[in-house]
Amino acid sequence: MILLPLGRTDGIGASCFFLNLAGTGLLLDAGTDPRASGTEALPQFDALPAGSYADHALITHAHRDHLGAAPLLPDAFPHVHVHMTPPTRRLAKLLLPASARLQKRKYEEGSADNKPLFTEDKVDQQSALYLAHDLKNPFDVTGMQGARSVEAQFFGAGHILGSAGVLVEVERDGNSSSEDSNPFRLFYTSDTNASGQTILPPASYPEPPLDTLVLECTLGDDPDAAATNRERETDRFAETLAETLRRGGTAVVPVFAMGRAQEILALVGRFKQRGRIPEETPVYTAGMMRGIADIYDETRHASPRRDPDFRVFGVDQESVPRGDKRKAEALDGPGVFVVTSGMMFEPTLSNRLARRVVDNEDDAVLLVGFPGEGTPAGRLLDATGNGVSEVTLNAERRSAKGYLADGTPFEFGPLSDEEWEERSRRSGRESAGDAGAAGRGGVTGGLTIFERRFPIFEWRSRSCPRETTRRRWSGQPSPGLNIAGGFALKRSARLPLKTTPPRCPLPPPRPNRNC
Repeated sequence: MILLPLGRTDGIGASCFFLNLAGTGLLLDAGTDPRASGTEALPQFDALPAGSYADHALITHAHRDHLGAAPLLPDAFPHVHVHMTPPTRRLAKLLLPASARLQKRKYEEGSADNKPLFTEDKVDQQSALYLAHDLKNPFDVTGMQGARSVEAQFFGAGHILGSAGVLVEVERDGNSSSEDSNPFRLFYTSDTNASGQTILPPASYPEPPLDTLVLECTLGDDPDAAATNRERETDRFAETLAETLRRGGTAVVPVFAMGRAQEILALVGRFKQRGRIPEETPVYTAGMMRGIADIYDETRHASPRRDPDFRVFGVDQESVPRGDKRKAEALDGPGVFVVTSGMMFEPTLSNRLARRVVDNEDDAVLLVGFPGEGTPAGRLLDATGNGVSEVTLNAERRSAKGYLADGTPFEFGPLSDEEWEERSRRSGRESAGDAGAAGRGGVTGGLTIFERRFPIFEWRSRSCPRETTRRRWSGQPSPGLNIAGGFALKRSARLPLKTTPPRCPLPPPRPNRNC
């Protein structure tokens, strides 16, 4: 047996293992690194041992870091067969074309240096070749040069819709002793969840014995994860959400479009049913997560569920309003915005909405997913936990200064005026810059609770309300504002204006809920 990692082994990204069993070459997943672009995001397919070939690829689920390179597999291995579960195939047909469009848009607007890895046409051509297999239904994966029969089967992983672990079995060679007459058995867990979630039941695993176990170990040696549990974090999420709504605030909940978004909506629905938050609380969703929710609902009787009758769209929700006026009215609260991206990448909706609510101490941002190192969400979460004194939220934002809960100063940015104005023109976005936050919640099963609250004020002309040439926010260190520590922020940023009305003097500062 040969087992060779082709993706990252020191972090999350481009999950891919090459497995050679008696001459049969298998790929376990084929993901891309979401923090890289172009060929740098791909697994190292050229690192296979000399003379090796991948006959089959076994895709465990539809997250980008496990699926993203699937359209390129026939380029590297022209005769490869790609296997996945039926829900994963449905998700792939939705997500891979969206990935192609995103890569194209970033390249055309100049925010990515590398050409797209694949096009929508290529995805459409390749997706028709993906083979779907039900859970616990063995299928043959013997390679063209395989010396002995190799068989695989999927087991539910409890991670997201369609996720699976893979059991691979191969006949032993004729030199094995009579005690080794059973097949050689290897199980690859991929991303696995042994405790289950609100929608999905726990993972299932093959009966022993196993010869080799390839085990996911995310947070496997994390002291925070060991000290907390999902039930306690879910309860804290409910309490924080309820408190935000009681004070009339808006909760922005950044989520991953697939898996975490549907899980959070299920929890919000449960909180309403159990009276933990008001039944009439408006819930807003947007974008890709709604299409994925459709697939969740349509496959609820054909894939593992805790309650097959539960529907994601059975939770009362509406689309995030379009237009600044309607969006501002919705953000006035109380309400819950469940929006992407989970890591708050710029210019995603979670990043933009978070910047809109930070000027009201009653509002909150709740992080409920893994905040990758170096991402805006990760930098926010690390600000106080690691004693960071300088944080850059995004290269496209202006500079800002503020204080952590213990009074330690920090700084965001900066960009020059020319860079700021050029990037604002190119993106077509008006923004007054990013804000940071402090506090660390517990982590368990990928559920992290995090809140930020601090007062911010705006200077605006009352006589010329459409003119805002400069906005200033000010505050002082505010220990205890946050469930896990907090801080107040000082910043100023000049906004690009579409129109230039007659100038008029600025009034004294006044509280303002919406930018």
